[in-house]
Amino acid sequence: MTRRSVLRCLPGLLAATTVRSQDAPVRIEMGGGVIEVTFGSDQFDLPRQKIVDWVTLCARAVSSYFGRYPVSQARLEIQTAQGRRGVSGGVTYGEGGAHTRIRVGQHATEDDLNRDWILTHEFVHYGFPSMDRDRHWIEEGSATYVEPIARAAVQALPVEKVWGDMVRDMPQGLPAAGDQGLDRTHTWGRTYWGGALFCLLADVRIRQKTQCKKGLVDALRAINHAGGNVASDWPIEKALEMGDKATGGKVLMTLYGEMGAKPMEVDLPDLWRQLGVERQGGQITFHADAPLARVRSAISS
Repeated sequence: MTRRSVLRCLPGLLAATTVRSQDAPVRIEMGGGVIEVTFGSDQFDLPRQKIVDWVTLCARAVSSYFGRYPVSQARLEIQTAQGRRGVSGGVTYGEGGAHTRIRVGQHATEDDLNRDWILTHEFVHYGFPSMDRDRHWIEEGSATYVEPIARAAVQALPVEKVWGDMVRDMPQGLPAAGDQGLDRTHTWGRTYWGGALFCLLADVRIRQKTQCKKGLVDALRAINHAGGNVASDWPIEKALEMGDKATGGKVLMTLYGEMGAKPMEVDLPDLWRQLGVERQGGQITFHADAPLARVRSAISS
């Protein structure tokens, strides 16, 4: 989740290094960026280094997806959730530089950290420019869509879970009665999963048009490498046109025209069939003979 201040591993990546002094923040160097990590307290059952290792893995996943860490400097404040387990309360700010706050349970286990998605989601926010309220869906939707794909790329999440969760959760992004398009329907489902659906459809269309030579990842990298990050305010058209230029077409702007100001019906069962993804009783089967099986494989490879 992003807030403005008024509310608001690929080959070639540098290896991570961690530098710490007793009174200074923990400093993680990753993919050309630096994350300064501060702790509200040391009241964790886990050793602090286990939490630092978790932050490093999340940063590696995002660096893998963007081809580098998406900002040169970031601050991460880890607060203790007394008497609790797990990870919660992630929020990211852009004004004054990339800054994230997140709560880690006092009794969090290593398995809790390994299963967490929230910190990776927040780090993905660093890679996309801040938008006005009506376009908040592209910020949250891209982070929702990219997070599991980025984690799978560094073997932090099984590919079966990436697609299984999409099949389970993506229907929450479909328009309901009275929907007025992504720009004008600010429900939770349309903001997070409607935005994620936009990203999935864009990824599929780009890969179809380019015979899998390009994907949404290339568009998002181009936006970020041109200075589009959480600390910058861009109109959505600038970001989407830049992404289209990088992928050699007009997929993003065309899809925005279809989904931004009006609802667009999407036949998700047919899309999963074409991608070769079948979910039954929580079990995922991939069908290599499906029409878009190559596209599905390219997205999550």
